[in-house]
Amino acid sequence: MASRLSLFAPRYWPTAIGLALLRVLEPLPYRLLAALGVVLGTVLNWLPLNFVRIARRNLELCLPELDATRRERILRAHFRSLGISLFETAIAWWSSDARIRRLARVEGIEHLQRALQRGSGAILLSAHFTTLEIGARALTVAHPVSIMYRPTKNALLGLFLAHNRARHTRGAIPRDDIRRLVATLGANEAVWYAPDQSFRKKGAEMVPFFGIPAATNTATSRLAKMTGAAVLPYFTERLAGARGYRMHILPPLEGFPSGDRVADAARFNSLIEAHIRRLPEQYLWIHRRFKGLTPDYPHYYA
Repeated sequence: MASRLSLFAPRYWPTAIGLALLRVLEPLPYRLLAALGVVLGTVLNWLPLNFVRIARRNLELCLPELDATRRERILRAHFRSLGISLFETAIAWWSSDARIRRLARVEGIEHLQRALQRGSGAILLSAHFTTLEIGARALTVAHPVSIMYRPTKNALLGLFLAHNRARHTRGAIPRDDIRRLVATLGANEAVWYAPDQSFRKKGAEMVPFFGIPAATNTATSRLAKMTGAAVLPYFTERLAGARGYRMHILPPLEGFPSGDRVADAARFNSLIEAHIRRLPEQYLWIHRRFKGLTPDYPHYYA
């Protein structure tokens, strides 16, 4: 009881207000929500915020072949994409399955179905694009899926997300609960997993991302070897003109794991890079991807 009462503390009021506002706006037409997102993202891009600087720096590091004017155009488009992502998150959290089906088309579901016929489970490898939430929700509508997630330090948001994920997924697995993940794959289930962000815990390796060594989670290879699960890349695309989404489940990676976990992680990074080059504005550039494992690594965000 005491812990629940603590959620009424003033520090949680902004979270509660934000969730309530999103809930109120969720029923609005998708085109209107997308337009609101564009306005919000444009305003954010104008403000002297730290994550605007981080996004600009990431674009300099990853796309040096583009001139500054082109990168600034991508930056502005990226923040419009971020704004849209806030309102599409409301759709992912509260909209009906019927609305999700109208907005999102999942291509390649047959690859997942065939992979599960092997009886060893399937890992759907995704990445942190601005369409992350809607991509995960569309997948759960197309096929029963468990998800791996990173627990939040915000207790109120964590409680809400736990309830929401229980409604929409077969199961929600904390990122560090490897035992449960292995059990889920052992039961021949599918698990959605996005291991592409900076990772500096046990098992991390410096793996090239756009040619720059980046602290990377290489556990996917170990999980695939341990369980025999097929590994299928999964990417989401927000269509122009507020026409909804196209999700792509690719065929299982052949020869994965290869026995070299760094090479396996680099292989997936190259797939992410290819998708980013198609849709550069939709990647989550505000994340400090190039933090190193040791103090002598370059401080790209200083």
